[in-house]
Amino acid sequence: MDEPLALRVRLSYAVGHFLNDLCASMWFTYLLVYFHSVLGYSSRHAGALLLAGQVADGICTPLVGYEADQAGGCGRYGRRKSWHLVGTISVLLSFPFIFNPCLGCSEKTPEWAVLIYFIPFVVIFQFGWAATQISHLSLIPELVTSDHEKVELTAFRYAFTVVANITVYGLAWLLLHFEVGRRGTMNLGRQDIPVFRNLSLIVVAVGAISSLLFHLGTPEKTRPLSWVPEPEESTPLLSDSQKRPVRPYLLWKHWLLEPAFYQVAMLYMATRLIVNLSQTYIAMYLTNSLMLPKKYIATIPLVMYISGFLSSFLMKTVNKRIGRNLTYFFGLLIILVFASWVALTGQMGAQVYGAAILLGAGSATILVTSLSMTADLIGANTHSGAFVYGAMSFTDKVANGLAVMLIQNLHPCPTMLCCPSCLAFYHWVMVAVTGGIAVVATLFLACIMIWPIRIRFHDVSIMGLAGSSPGQPGPPEEEEDARVVN
Repeated sequence: MDEPLALRVRLSYAVGHFLNDLCASMWFTYLLVYFHSVLGYSSRHAGALLLAGQVADGICTPLVGYEADQAGGCGRYGRRKSWHLVGTISVLLSFPFIFNPCLGCSEKTPEWAVLIYFIPFVVIFQFGWAATQISHLSLIPELVTSDHEKVELTAFRYAFTVVANITVYGLAWLLLHFEVGRRGTMNLGRQDIPVFRNLSLIVVAVGAISSLLFHLGTPEKTRPLSWVPEPEESTPLLSDSQKRPVRPYLLWKHWLLEPAFYQVAMLYMATRLIVNLSQTYIAMYLTNSLMLPKKYIATIPLVMYISGFLSSFLMKTVNKRIGRNLTYFFGLLIILVFASWVALTGQMGAQVYGAAILLGAGSATILVTSLSMTADLIGANTHSGAFVYGAMSFTDKVANGLAVMLIQNLHPCPTMLCCPSCLAFYHWVMVAVTGGIAVVATLFLACIMIWPIRIRFHDVSIMGLAGSSPGQPGPPEEEEDARVVN
């Protein structure tokens, strides 16, 4: 038995994803606001940048994951930390340029040329983000072996995700507050360029320090490429596992034949659309539809996140009492209440805080529950779980990018900061991305309730593996799976 990790090591590991969390919070919440409302670019070009980033992330995630498993480290440096270092450097070098005006551009520079300028930085940032995320997650089973310690490391990691989001929104509120006090203007414009530039520089500075602490304080066991994981990490715990060859339950290609794979994928995609699109458009809704001062683009996302974080503590108890499906449906009801409130109320004023609490709680509920459903689908087939998560992540990121591009193309005045028509546009965008997609998610949930999540077409091989005794050959399906693995 390995000795438990020291608290210093656990904390140094937990801050290894802090830079990613800071950048992700700023990317989803402020990218469209910055390019459309601050820099004054058309809504279509702002949406095209976000689409390019989402597609790049969706493509890089599975490719980097595969390559990180195959390639070795840099010299004696572990392969996980090597990829983490590559990803961190990529993020640090690219992210500040995204939230800074185009260098060398003038007012006469065509917008398409500006778009071409920013796309390489966006692609490099998304590659670095994916490399950092995958290498950081894959370190967990290499640092600890027991399930309890794995859960504990994940909890430490999530705690710093919460700190990162609160940090970004708190800093945004302070910078906007000082800008209002200095210039006296309550609306977003080019005068706020220093706010987002300084916010991005603070984010990368704090993230660089946290990444340095991670690399200095987190050990990694260097193993040759031919190293085979311990049975506990990749196989079912059978008492006679040492006497027979290790054979997995499902290969990646088998998932493509399982209806439950597509059921969960559709539900997860709908969940991510609700969560990410509401986070992306809440700032535009606050400033353009509700005509609230710009400080609200920091305070309202902060209220949403704190509400979701607090409600996540109830998820374990609620799931245990009423089950996954009803918990998810309860979260959808909260989302639908928020959408109805927005649809029936033109000007909210201080009521927007109550609506933000509902949106944050509902989003956290459906997100946590959909992740639990994905884990239920994978079950004991953890050796191919990376493929399942990668496929879900790819679907989610591409769907979000296409949805943003569609909404931006429907903008009534794409070349203007805002017009009388856009007041109602963002109002109904918030209704559609929450209530509309929640209705679609309800249909997907009904499908899962009628046909529960389970493996349907490979039960025979699973039963053969579980029921065979030492030295006794399994059924033909088992023999075929063993040959495929070899």
